[in-house]
Amino acid sequence: MDKRVVVTGMGTISPVGNSVSEFWESIKNGKCGIDFITNFDNTDMKVKVAGEVKNFDPSLTIDKKEIKRMDRYSQYAVAAACEAVETSGIDLDKVDKHRLGVMVGSGIGGLGTIEEQVIKMYDKGPSKVAPLFIPMAIINMAAGHIAIKFGARGTCTSTVTACATSTNCIGEAFRNIKHGYSDIIIAGGSEASVTKIGIAGFTSLKALSTSDDPKRASIPFDAERHGFVMGEGAGILILEELEHALNRNAEIYAEIVGYGSTCDANHITAPLTNGEGARLAMTAAMEEGGVNKNDITYINAHGTSTGANDSSETAAIKDLFGERAYDIPVSSTKSMTGHLLGATGAVEAIASIKALIENFVPPTVGYKVPDEGLDLNYVPNKGIEKEMKYALSNTLGFGGHNAVLCIKKWEGK
Repeated sequence: MDKRVVVTGMGTISPVGNSVSEFWESIKNGKCGIDFITNFDNTDMKVKVAGEVKNFDPSLTIDKKEIKRMDRYSQYAVAAACEAVETSGIDLDKVDKHRLGVMVGSGIGGLGTIEEQVIKMYDKGPSKVAPLFIPMAIINMAAGHIAIKFGARGTCTSTVTACATSTNCIGEAFRNIKHGYSDIIIAGGSEASVTKIGIAGFTSLKALSTSDDPKRASIPFDAERHGFVMGEGAGILILEELEHALNRNAEIYAEIVGYGSTCDANHITAPLTNGEGARLAMTAAMEEGGVNKNDITYINAHGTSTGANDSSETAAIKDLFGERAYDIPVSSTKSMTGHLLGATGAVEAIASIKALIENFVPPTVGYKVPDEGLDLNYVPNKGIEKEMKYALSNTLGFGGHNAVLCIKKWEGK
């Protein structure tokens, strides 16, 4: 018999706050966390802005010796996991550690470490490369550090699907618990790609906004959009089997009821123009949850602020929901955080859960110029109060990866 899966803890490090409460207050109030880059000197670069994490102190949750052994992406992941575990109220001494898992991924992993050590090798020779270069750089290490910290001896994996990474991690964790393999999984993603090579690479790909106005850089669904804004941070959810959560009197934030995962199989960076892959992923998530089109009350869109994504995602929503698409608020919180790549799905799942809890739809900020054909309710600039029950959280990645979560407001068993 399939198990039900609920969310009992959440944690985030983001450009608009280093806790879920700070993050959500910023998102609710339309606070944009995008600003001029400070992580490195970018005077010789076309891209000037990013969604950087601010005032992050890893020593609040990580031993100083361990900090030196972690790339920033792992530090963000561990810090977010600490908040998620704390808010879950789990007594780790009373759970079966062999049924406690971790599924946390990253789109790129330790990019800052890679950049730093490659420069060191060419400047000073290969013998000067740091002994811990490899474990700091590899993508599975955030999950490994989390498992070590909390003694999680169950499944420990790191799905990597570019921008869809953390949604796939959460979805696979959901299925793992649903089918009885685990009781609790720490799931999500982390990214720290606001580095010189990260920005340079995406700039050469012509994927990033070159706006010198931080408030008009990430403008999803706006006719003047011309690229996404790089963000960084982490989002972590505690997924737990329902009866296990109830038996320990856990606070339940939401229920994951469905998960859809498809591939466009079309192009390494461009989505299908008709949004078919995204539509099929949304459909699969709804079907697994036994949810019909009339049940969906909010869609947290992938909404990257690129010409191709925003038009194809809008087409997918229209194709799936028909005329009802115009009744569903569709917003992109990337307008405030930028695009957190492998962390974005988990951070946006948290936004969707908070939206359901508070019956409040967060806005798409910076929206000014309507685009022909992009005529859904994108909740421009100011959030709205709305009674909600089910939300879809869409995440679409390079390589044609599409991942969608269907999330239900918790109203009791």
